Amino acid sequence: MLKKTIRGLVARLRAAPRVPSGPLRLAREAHGINPRHVSRHAIKVCDVLKQHGYQAYIVGGAVRDLIAGLEPKDFDVATNATPEQIRPLFRRARIIGRRFRLVHVVFGREIIETSTFRAAADDDTPTDDHGRLLRDNLFGTHEEDAARRDFTLNALYYDPLTEEVIDFHGGVQDLQQRVVRMIGDPETRYREDPVRMLRALRFAAKLDARIEPATQAPIRALAPLLDNVPASRRFDELIKLLTCGQAMNCLEAMRRENLHTPVLPMLDEALALEGNEEFIALALERTDVRVRTGQSVSPSFLFAALLWRLVQQRWHALCQDGEPPAQALAQAADEIVTRHNRRLPIQKRIQADMRDIWFMQARFERSTPRAIWRMLAQPRFRAAVDFLQLRAEAREVDSVQAQWWMDLADADQAGRSEMLTALQEKQQAGGSTGKKRRRRPRRRPAAAPATETAGKGEAGAS
Repeated sequence: MLKKTIRGLVARLRAAPRVPSGPLRLAREAHGINPRHVSRHAIKVCDVLKQHGYQAYIVGGAVRDLIAGLEPKDFDVATNATPEQIRPLFRRARIIGRRFRLVHVVFGREIIETSTFRAAADDDTPTDDHGRLLRDNLFGTHEEDAARRDFTLNALYYDPLTEEVIDFHGGVQDLQQRVVRMIGDPETRYREDPVRMLRALRFAAKLDARIEPATQAPIRALAPLLDNVPASRRFDELIKLLTCGQAMNCLEAMRRENLHTPVLPMLDEALALEGNEEFIALALERTDVRVRTGQSVSPSFLFAALLWRLVQQRWHALCQDGEPPAQALAQAADEIVTRHNRRLPIQKRIQADMRDIWFMQARFERSTPRAIWRMLAQPRFRAAVDFLQLRAEAREVDSVQAQWWMDLADADQAGRSEMLTALQEKQQAGGSTGKKRRRRPRRRPAAAPATETAGKGEAGAS
């Protein structure tokens, strides 16, 4: 037992960087966080925990973004209370996770993720053959928790009650100088969790920062380790990369470091198609604009754009083989999604939305007013119209036609009725409604009863 404790202590000392004079404690004037931008629910969680005698701080990405002048997407809290001690203090709270147990404190639509201070892994912590941690539930002190965090700019703690930032590893200075720096030995930390390589690229792109040379050096050589990470975690991190507001920069950085192969395996094949790099760049640029202006972003739209030219190429090939266009498009979509889903499992909900966006592209080309009313009721109609606009910008379709559909999507009910009435009149005047009117077959007169015919015949004979 004593030997095990000593081994754990040595491992912690090795992993923790030297902090000669203790953490920096920065007042509001030094860090510049505006308390009005802090989630009131996160403040409440800290307040409740402190009232019960525990330490509690807002931590990680929220503190980083607040100092950088960005709006945090969510707020996390770190405390020295264990999950079992946290849960009874809140009316709606649940313990989640196996590899990393924590508590979700629920306030309506907002969830405050509350974790217990962690210590660095010791020799008895289970890992896979490549050094990736399989469990991370060794609780520790505040200092140990800061040491086991990945980058210095994520090891920042904000006390919303005193408005003080606690900085153990020079994270505020790195943030001000726009440097992404790993805490501890970079290769060891990447082996513990290969997803940290993707996070380094995302933080650098999002903050317009550079990756410190020692932090960047092992990335390209260790990129294959991402194959050992569960596909769901790779997919989640990919969504964060593509929706951070700097998607194209992230994509370019991934290609430079060869991280795209295990994370976005279809990228090389998609970019090999003529003109597709420009198409994907347009899609990501539109996404970045939406993120920066506070609008929602649809992962299904992003993946529909990434795979569209592959689907389109297969669609045209099937049409040339004699398949009806609608059936050919459905078959092409199924083939492409199935093929690439083996390496990057896309959630079924997202797959369904992608197909809806693609299928409506064929319907935009020739539709009757009645069919258009049905399209308007579909939940992915607006995303499909945005996709049509993207295709028009890439000169795939007529921009006038794409604008008509956008005007229709933006119009109210009365405006839509007026536009569709005008369309119907135009189609009738041009004689092309998109459908031929079926003529009713003439009804033949019923045959006379045999007895009556026979009588008439006999009378005629006489």
